[in-house]
Amino acid sequence: MNLHPVGIIGTGKYVPERIITNQQLEQMVETNDEWIVTRTGISERRMAAPEEATSDLAYEASKAAIAAAGLTVEDIDLIIVATITPDMAFPSTSCLLQEKLGAKQAAAFDLSAACSGFIYGLATATSMISSGLYKHVLVVGAETLSRITDYTDRNTCILFGDGAGAVVLGEVAEGRGFRSFQLGADGGGGELLKVSGGGSRMPATEESVASRQHFIHMAGNDVFKFAVRIMGSAAEEALRKADMTKDQIDLLIPHQANIRIIQSALNRLNLSEEKCMINLNNYGNMSAASIPVALAEAVEQNRVKEGDALVFVGFGGGLTWGASVLIW
Repeated sequence: MNLHPVGIIGTGKYVPERIITNQQLEQMVETNDEWIVTRTGISERRMAAPEEATSDLAYEASKAAIAAAGLTVEDIDLIIVATITPDMAFPSTSCLLQEKLGAKQAAAFDLSAACSGFIYGLATATSMISSGLYKHVLVVGAETLSRITDYTDRNTCILFGDGAGAVVLGEVAEGRGFRSFQLGADGGGGELLKVSGGGSRMPATEESVASRQHFIHMAGNDVFKFAVRIMGSAAEEALRKADMTKDQIDLLIPHQANIRIIQSALNRLNLSEEKCMINLNNYGNMSAASIPVALAEAVEQNRVKEGDALVFVGFGGGLTWGASVLIW
């Protein structure tokens, strides 16, 4: 696929210090710990401090990834931030991050594909490096979903958390790197998962704020059905494009949305939980940050070794989905 093999040469993550437990949510809405854990697999999630914005989380994760790659900020020539919770409408979070890092030489843009955003970012960065356009690209998935979560809605407030994961992409040895990408979208499902307020269709007004249009609204059952179907099929298609089979997967790193969705993907791919990185118990759904944070933790825990076949797969609002095969 690539003119030059492109892979991940450094990983990093950052999660805010504040922890919101299921027990705390019990005090806010009509729910309970057993119900949440049974249906989602989530016990706690992180919440950004009042003074923390998405670019701050992205900055900490990015510093770690650049250091892990053995590079300096001067070596980064493009920054891509995948997020649905930018600091502001514009300038882009990637430009704010570029300034924080001091990466003056780097181009920068944001990418919006909801929870699939990180995989979309990987595909974009890989194509740019393999074509020779850039050498080292910083790809970040960062979210402060707590700012758009309605803590009076028991169906959504139990799910979401804040965090950031980052990777540096560059040329790697022959036989290593990304083997395939499978990206998709279905705008017909856009109504199933959305924040209506704040855009050009519905600018902020007293009425839009009062009717809670600036928070996440989700048709949970419909999104669940879509996710169960698409997670397995997208991963299978990425494997087919890579000319690989299910039994060659060393580690599956899925979007961390719901334990039942992850388990359905494992069943379809004939994988045991030992071959899957699962951390949603601690963080909940961090949208674009889920996969890069899980990858960074897998690296920290020595669950990834050279030559391993990794499969990333995610889905999100849009509706969007993405999967990728990487030889580490």
